[in-house]
Amino acid sequence: MRPVWSGSLSLGLVTVPVRLYSAVEDHSVRFRQFQRGTEDRIRYRRVNERTGKEVGYEDIVKGYELGGGEYVVVEPEELDEIAPGRSKSLDIESFVELDAIDPMFFDKTYWLAPAKDEFERPYALLLEAMDSSGKAGIAKFVMRGREYLALVRSGDGVMVLNTLHFAADLRDPAEQLPGLPGKAKARGKELDMAVNLIDAMSDDWRPEEYRDTYTDRVRELIEAKKKGDTITPATEPGEPTKVVDLFEALSKSVESGKAKKKSGAKKPAPKKDLSSLSKADLEKLARERDIKGRSKMTRAGLEKALKAS
Repeated sequence: MRPVWSGSLSLGLVTVPVRLYSAVEDHSVRFRQFQRGTEDRIRYRRVNERTGKEVGYEDIVKGYELGGGEYVVVEPEELDEIAPGRSKSLDIESFVELDAIDPMFFDKTYWLAPAKDEFERPYALLLEAMDSSGKAGIAKFVMRGREYLALVRSGDGVMVLNTLHFAADLRDPAEQLPGLPGKAKARGKELDMAVNLIDAMSDDWRPEEYRDTYTDRVRELIEAKKKGDTITPATEPGEPTKVVDLFEALSKSVESGKAKKKSGAKKPAPKKDLSSLSKADLEKLARERDIKGRSKMTRAGLEKALKAS
C-alpha cells in the first residue's frame, strides 16, 4: 500500500517521521459510461476551451475568479510556499476526550505508521501514552494543497488519524432548513413508548454484522444480466405513519423489538478481569457506566470505582 502523505508527527520536543495510509477501502461496483445503443465509451478529457486541444496535468495551473472574466493565476509551487513546513508537519496542539467530539466533525480515516524501523521506539512510546491517557490529539497539517484539522488517537496497535471538518464548514440547521422539527411537541405517553422502543432495540455495537447489501444487489443484477436472467425487485419502503396511528405503531414496534431481541439473545459475556485491562480500557468502561470524576482517577481508583458500580 502506498502512503498518501509523508511527514513528521510532533508532540512537544518529540518528532517522529511518519507515513499516512488510507484505512478505508471502497467496495462499491464501478461502471464505465457508454452511449446507449452502442459500444462506444464516453471519456472525459482536459481540453483547452479555445483551441479544443487536450492539456496535460503538468501544464495546468489554478485560477481564482475575481469577477468580470478576470482571474488570478496561482502556480502549485506558490501554494506550497505559503505553508512552509505545514505540508510536511503534523503538530499535535492539544489533547481532548474522544467522546467530547460530535460525530458530525468526523470525515475520513487513515493510519499513521512510522516511516522507518528506526523510528518505531518513539512511535510506540507515543502510541502507548495516548492509549493509557484515553485521549486524542488535535493537530493540523497540509495535504494536496489543503489544510486539514485532524484527530490522532491510539488504535489496535497503530495510530489512527481522522480528518475533521472545521466548525465553519458545518452548516447551521436553523439557517439552512425551512422549518426545524423541534417545533412539534411530543406527548407524554408517546414519548414514553418511543423511549421503550429505543430500549427494546438497544444492543452492543458489532460492526462485523453489517455489510453493504446494496452493492451485493448490484453484483446480483450484473450476474443475472450476464446470464440473461431477471432479478426480483427489492421491497418498497413502508407507508408513512399517520399521526393518529402513532401510539399504536410504537406499541407494536416495542413488542416486535422485544421479541427480536429475545430470539437473538446471547449468553452474557463473562465479566472481564479489570486487572488485565489497560487504563484506557478502564476509562472507557467508566465512561460507559457514567462514573463521576473518572478523568482524575488513577488506575487503582478506576478499578475500585468499576467494581463498586
